[in-house]
Amino acid sequence: MTQNTAITEYWNGYVEEHPEAADQFDSAWAFGDNPRLADELLGLVLQGIKTGTASNEALFEIQEQKPPFVGGHSVLLDGEGNPRAIIETIKVESVPFNEVTAEFAYSEGEDDRSLESWRYEHEVYFTREFKRYGMSFDPAMKVVCENFRVVHVKQHP
Repeated sequence: MTQNTAITEYWNGYVEEHPEAADQFDSAWAFGDNPRLADELLGLVLQGIKTGTASNEALFEIQEQKPPFVGGHSVLLDGEGNPRAIIETIKVESVPFNEVTAEFAYSEGEDDRSLESWRYEHEVYFTREFKRYGMSFDPAMKVVCENFRVVHVKQHP
């Protein structure tokens, strides 16, 4: 079975149980930019610690992707691209990097959950992301701050 087929089957199974979500599919994605980080952050979600994620707003257009939307459902993938959970977006804000709040940083559930730690780690991450496109990090860059709730967890074999 291909990963796309696995994602489609997982989503379709969810919609059978939750028909109200049928037109709310947002996307399927993994956290971070490598399998280790994807699995680490997915683990935080599955433990109920991570309820927020931040994205580089500029890359949505560059990668021809839609930003998240309130009510949207996303299939979370593990580091190998396997569907593991479905989340529902409950809040989305676009804010400058240097105006992200301590409350949002805490919701990301990473490191010591402080704003200082969030800023340090996300500057490193966004710098790495921008570098792929010949761009550079700017503290005033727009960040899409998304909060979500887990609506389904796939039983892992």
